[in-house]
Amino acid sequence: MATPLSDTPLSPSSPLKTVAVVGLGTMGTGIAEVLARAGREVIGIDVGEEQAARALAALEAATARAVRRGRLSEEERAGMLARVRTGTDLTAAADADLVIEVAPESYEIKQRILGELDGIVRPDTILATGTNALSVTRLASGSARPERVLGLHFFNPAPAMKLVEVVSSVLTAPQAVAAVTALAVELGKEPVAVGDRPGFVADGLLFGYLNQAAAMYEAKYASREDIDAAMRLGCGLPMGPLALLDLIGVDTARTVLEAMYAESRDRLHAPAPLLKQLSEAGLTGRKAGRGFYTYAAPGSATVVPDALTPAAGDTGAAGRTVRSVGVAGSGTMASGIAEVFAKAGYDVVLAARSEEKARAARARVGKSLARSVDKGRLTAEAAAQVLERIVPAGSYDAFAEVDLAVEAVAEDLDVKRQLFAALDKVCKPGAVLATTTSSLPVVACARATSRPQDVIGMHFFNPAPAMKLVEVVRTVLTADDVHATVREVCGRIGKHAVDCGDRAGFIVNALLFPYLNNAVKMVQEHYASLDDIDAAMKLGGGYPMGPFELLDVVGLDVSLAIEKVLHREFREPGLAPAPLLEHLVAAGCLGRKTGRGFREYARR
Repeated sequence: MATPLSDTPLSPSSPLKTVAVVGLGTMGTGIAEVLARAGREVIGIDVGEEQAARALAALEAATARAVRRGRLSEEERAGMLARVRTGTDLTAAADADLVIEVAPESYEIKQRILGELDGIVRPDTILATGTNALSVTRLASGSARPERVLGLHFFNPAPAMKLVEVVSSVLTAPQAVAAVTALAVELGKEPVAVGDRPGFVADGLLFGYLNQAAAMYEAKYASREDIDAAMRLGCGLPMGPLALLDLIGVDTARTVLEAMYAESRDRLHAPAPLLKQLSEAGLTGRKAGRGFYTYAAPGSATVVPDALTPAAGDTGAAGRTVRSVGVAGSGTMASGIAEVFAKAGYDVVLAARSEEKARAARARVGKSLARSVDKGRLTAEAAAQVLERIVPAGSYDAFAEVDLAVEAVAEDLDVKRQLFAALDKVCKPGAVLATTTSSLPVVACARATSRPQDVIGMHFFNPAPAMKLVEVVRTVLTADDVHATVREVCGRIGKHAVDCGDRAGFIVNALLFPYLNNAVKMVQEHYASLDDIDAAMKLGGGYPMGPFELLDVVGLDVSLAIEKVLHREFREPGLAPAPLLEHLVAAGCLGRKTGRGFREYARR
């Protein structure tokens, strides 16, 4: 049981008026700015006078920009700067109500600071560590007042990011948590209460994903540009994982992952060897001017070409001519792909198992085009022309003259193999045969034909008319000119093509679904709530949807199927589907489509 904070415990509404920030790097300076904006007296402390001076200069520049943009008046700016003073000695924190240390991620450094503060601050002062990787419990255990030590994890850049993780150890007194949580709210932040484990919520999910992206690149499965583009365009993320590693710092990521692995022993958290190599070579990302990418200068955000930068438009082979396209299927994906090709000027045959299903799929395209007309994106005349290019057919015999056949039928290997065997008989020699599978082996579809060299994967994302990404999946048998053809076609239909090999999940699903699975494990282990995890990833990671929102949209059954495929292919214990996900699927709770998944939804 936590011991009392003091004889006069703080209430949740008690103001922490004076706050010391120890460590005036980028994060510490940002936290100081946030505190000063909220009317707190701020004491900035750093071992070097030069760093303290840089922090003050950064605050002056940031507040000057705010004045120019009309976000602060000159009077407010003067008041803010007057509330900030700096020093190089920890004794300056003697009168602080709260001390936040944001020193380097080292137990030795942080414990030394907390130990020295024990002899300087008042007995009722709260000590907060800004660590994102180290154990708060271990740091608190070295303090003479462990009940008043907690974690306060801001996200970079602190003035802009809304999330703050408030981390309790088994020793932390509830009053300290309440006081700091109240402060976070007054700072305009969204506090999320979490327990003490490396990475907490946001980084605990984020860094596993980043590590897998680094391992994917290290294995030469896909280029750095394609990995980053795939996650930005396929998931709506603000940055690709390798660019984000450069921003965070490759060395920082390695430290966080080492701490996560030490606790979890999950091989997915064991830092990719490339992270160690880059760190020890000093190629730590933007701050060094080089990491996964090369930058114009240390600290610059501008990426410059280097020896690994691909030549624009270089496919390495001449492609085949494509004038007409066949789309097989009658579902949402098939109709969406047909719309994409027709909008780009291709003649499209939309074939299904019956004429009725094909006409219904074409009608779905008509409704989509009508919505575009209503929103002013298309004229009625242009929409009519697009629809005229789509011819419905009740038999795949209609594909006899198409140059490219794209299947978008059920995600069932037997069904797809039967279809490819049929296309092999129907389609003319030289036609390219493409599958839109998201998780099945493309080569298995290819082997169902007598021309495996003509078969390739074209993984569109749903909804196909809106999503810009297409994963182009080569098998070991795919011909160079087939690959070049599909790359060229992607450009003509306005899609961004990324290349990847024929293995489970390709790029996006191989990185996305382990992250979703780990989020389920967090809830299963009662570490954090659905709402807190979703909030953490949206506010701390810039994700457009939290993991549980996304799982319910995708469908829990679909998600479980993909996770089983990944586990079967890579044999990693950490990829085994979370039992909670399996139980929900068994109970028929599949997400929005059934009205209940991780959350309940109103029936339409």
